[in-house]
Amino acid sequence: MSTTATAAARFLDAVRFDANGLVACIAQQHDTGEVLMMAWMNAEAVAETLATGRVCYWSRSRQALWRKGETSGQVQRLVDLRVDCDGDTLLALVDQTGVACHTGRHNCFFRAIRGEELATIAEPEVDPKALYGA
Repeated sequence: MSTTATAAARFLDAVRFDANGLVACIAQQHDTGEVLMMAWMNAEAVAETLATGRVCYWSRSRQALWRKGETSGQVQRLVDLRVDCDGDTLLALVDQTGVACHTGRHNCFFRAIRGEELATIAEPEVDPKALYGA
């Protein structure tokens, strides 16, 4: 999916970025509904995502654009980008190639309460070292 500049500008006008210029974005697998991850976007990341159809986020730790899969090959292709009723959260419906989580798991939500414990409920599918190097 790629969008015209006019449509992208209208979309950006609907987004309420926080004081740091960021908005939360939830990535969801478009055909299964599985929630994969949450990351941050700034206006440039939103615009690039809409223009290219490849999901781009803002890395707070690196203070740089983060094109999902640029080092790991685990790319997210945009199917649809939606903004919530308040304009302060985005939902990216994506076609995920490989795993979404940097831990090598299919999604980032792999811990849950089981009894009295916080348990790991999904094991890595890929060794993170194979994705990102040592």
